[in-house]
Amino acid sequence: MVIAKTTLVDEIPWSDHVTDYDRAHFDIYLRLLDATAEGADENEIIRIVLSIDPAKEPDRARKMFDSHLKRARWMTETGYRDLLHS
Repeated sequence: MVIAKTTLVDEIPWSDHVTDYDRAHFDIYLRLLDATAEGADENEIIRIVLSIDPAKEPDRARKMFDSHLKRARWMTETGYRDLLHS
């Protein structure tokens, strides 16, 4: 199955299972996890990984960063189980 890359949403609608959105954005999740683990500046992560200017859109940038990082962490703690069974 090929999952088309979609535009990033500001806030990920929550699901207890891996979604097509998750599959299309694994690279974003991995980049967020890697950058935060390295201690990169959050505003720099937002600019580079999420392609948003946090100075111009601070609320949107924060919402998108928090939502995607939360989902990325969920994938490493729980969501990966769905991938093992698919």
